[in-house]
Amino acid sequence: MKAQIIIATSAFVLMAVISSGAYIRFAPSDVARWHENPFQAFDWNSSSEWGQVIAQSNGAVLRLPEQAGLLARLDAVAMADPYTTRFAGGVDQGRITWVTRSALWGFPDYTTAQIEAGGLYIHARLRFGKSDFGVNSARLNDWLAKL
Repeated sequence: MKAQIIIATSAFVLMAVISSGAYIRFAPSDVARWHENPFQAFDWNSSSEWGQVIAQSNGAVLRLPEQAGLLARLDAVAMADPYTTRFAGGVDQGRITWVTRSALWGFPDYTTAQIEAGGLYIHARLRFGKSDFGVNSARLNDWLAKL
């Protein structure tokens, strides 16, 4: 009897883990929610930081001085990441949102970049949870180094 309870409990826990993983990986994404203007994600007037990643609890922001072809170069860097796909937008639209998924569970993080107000504004953020544990800051720093 005790062995049957352990087996049933283990099966339930395994199914819960598999279901959660499937939901995280396959949950639909709303373009209107995630393909938003990154300029509005941060009070840029309170910071004079250009070219430095600013960590937030649920992501990170970055702004770069405007340069010809900067968004296209960033798109090439992002698309070279094996865990990143283009979600919405394009260079010709002046705004791109990418989805980067974690290797094991496929947790999605959204990164949006847009040309506005004399620079390229970038906002990277998580979809699930309250803290990204610095993952988005690390990604933006990596992409910045590759630019």
